[in-house]
Amino acid sequence: MTAVLLPKSPSFRLDGKRALVTGAGRGIGLAGAAALADAGAHVTLVARGRDEIEAAAKAIRDRAGKAVALPLDMNDLPAVAEAIGQKDPFDVLLNNAGMNRPMPFVDVTLADFDAIMSLNVRSAFFAAQAVARRLISAGRSGSIINVSSQMGHVGGADRTVYCASKFAVEGMTRAMAVELGPHGIRANTLCPTYIETPMTAPYFMNAAFKDRVLSKIKLGRLGQVEDLTGAIVFLASDASSLMTGSSLIVDGGWTAE
Repeated sequence: MTAVLLPKSPSFRLDGKRALVTGAGRGIGLAGAAALADAGAHVTLVARGRDEIEAAAKAIRDRAGKAVALPLDMNDLPAVAEAIGQKDPFDVLLNNAGMNRPMPFVDVTLADFDAIMSLNVRSAFFAAQAVARRLISAGRSGSIINVSSQMGHVGGADRTVYCASKFAVEGMTRAMAVELGPHGIRANTLCPTYIETPMTAPYFMNAAFKDRVLSKIKLGRLGQVEDLTGAIVFLASDASSLMTGSSLIVDGGWTAE
């Protein structure tokens, strides 16, 4: 009988890797940081609130993970560039910090527009740039995961600026993939549907809004942060080694029609 040579399955492990997670104090960022640590990465958690991320990092360490806190305002671009530039290269970036101010298009102010675009696009762009520069200077490959949204693929009422910001993240990620591919650095987006987090909780106090959301999600339920952690580890690991310039849409079927 002829022996069958089976292909080797790729590893989802991240042992020896360094990961940077922005917006890591709660919600998707915290869940992603914990998942990356569970997979073996040494995780640096970034957010403005020192107490919040120090507590989060301690919780990860208490679960036998490796984690440290780095208090930073992601809108302070010089401070972000300096902090990342002074550290060893990060193999993984979970570029998660973001915000929204839902309101009708005709009511959006310049301050609203600037606040959303500053954090969701400007800060994300330059955080990724700082991480990529360190990887390139060290001659190392890496994975950049820009947290986008299903709203980077469709429109939504009261979310014109948010949609604009996430469509921008989708575009810049594809261009990053083109430029960074020759350096072995991958760039992809993670596109969740509505996830129950401290940021979204106030939205769902409106029963009519919640019903509209659930009517669009084909699986009939809101997302939980745990629904995203497998996708995050996948994009960070060698299991997705041929994937760049793509969007991983975790939306319960919202964009299927």
